[in-house]
Amino acid sequence: MDLAKQAKIVDSIHDTLHDFVGQRLKVRANMGRSKIVENEGVLTQVHPQLFIMEVDRKRGRTARQSYQYVDVLTGMVELSQDGEPLFEPFIPEAEEEAASEAEKVLS
Repeated sequence: MDLAKQAKIVDSIHDTLHDFVGQRLKVRANMGRSKIVENEGVLTQVHPQLFIMEVDRKRGRTARQSYQYVDVLTGMVELSQDGEPLFEPFIPEAEEEAASEAEKVLS
């Protein structure tokens, strides 16, 4: 996927999330080393490079977490509302498999 196409997708993610400001969303983030964090909260702010969510914690507390649109593009962060994902995978599985096969050949 070329950079111009990626930039357009990131812009569309930003525009879509701008419409969801103030709504409750569920976020599932891959933090690396097999650690996946799932939180639910309110999308509070949308900035040019990232978005901020106020997520629920124990005992009625909240915390702010920020995520980048690029992480949504790469699938490291998944957003959903009422069990429905907001975004479909941006990299088709066939391309993903071909890329992983190419990496195996190169190594």
